[in-house]
Amino acid sequence: MIKFIVTDVDGTLLNDQHEIHPDFWKMEEELSAKGIQFSIASGRQFYNLESKFERIKHRTMFFAENGTYVSFKGKELYVNPIEKDAAIHFIEMGRKLEDTYVVLCGKDSAYIETSDKKFIDHISQFYERLKVVEDLTQVDDTYLKVTYCNFNGVEDNTYPHFEGYTDRFKVAIAAKIFIDITALNANKGNAIKGIQKEMNFTEEETLVFGDYLNDLEMMKVSAHSYAMKNAHPEVKEASRFITSHDNNEHGVLRTISDLGLASFS
Repeated sequence: MIKFIVTDVDGTLLNDQHEIHPDFWKMEEELSAKGIQFSIASGRQFYNLESKFERIKHRTMFFAENGTYVSFKGKELYVNPIEKDAAIHFIEMGRKLEDTYVVLCGKDSAYIETSDKKFIDHISQFYERLKVVEDLTQVDDTYLKVTYCNFNGVEDNTYPHFEGYTDRFKVAIAAKIFIDITALNANKGNAIKGIQKEMNFTEEETLVFGDYLNDLEMMKVSAHSYAMKNAHPEVKEASRFITSHDNNEHGVLRTISDLGLASFS
């Protein structure tokens, strides 16, 4: 029996316009009434997720910043930061890369050094707390991850610069234009494993949904791992199942309904 549902947000639960289907709230209420713990796992900032899911934040578990920060019922459960010296090194590397914007993701806020309107307008949908500072390396906060944005695509233009670090850090392509660097053991899968152990959820009781490369580790901690129909090929290969519908066709909600866990009109 499914007792623990964890879903990614962008490209998974949300459509391409970053919208939540109106029926989601009723479905989540049905799941909650059955004692099924609904959870969000995203590269997004915790404060952004808390705001987006304001209506259910009192009972939703949030795996934010790719699993580096976990919160449940207003309580911080888990923090897995990146060492400050390492983060500063990656900030300095990012400054040298062409067409690349750097975001320092801290526990209290996200930080950038640019006032570029196009960039700010785009990333503001993922960060509720965002500050422009003169020098990212001087930020006083707990550093969770360093994110790079390249509107030309990160898989070909950004990732090659960091392949040599994958034995010491987690380098995750989070979306077509985003790449995240965290501590080596920081990922959604490890964070979920920790919660499974703490709350006595088994892999057989866990259902997960994801679409991109920062969701890979999630696929390994659930007997019911679903890659979205629109997922990256590597995520499809790592998952046990693939949804029949993509994120614009509400694949998460339809799958939950098909499994008999809640109704979807």
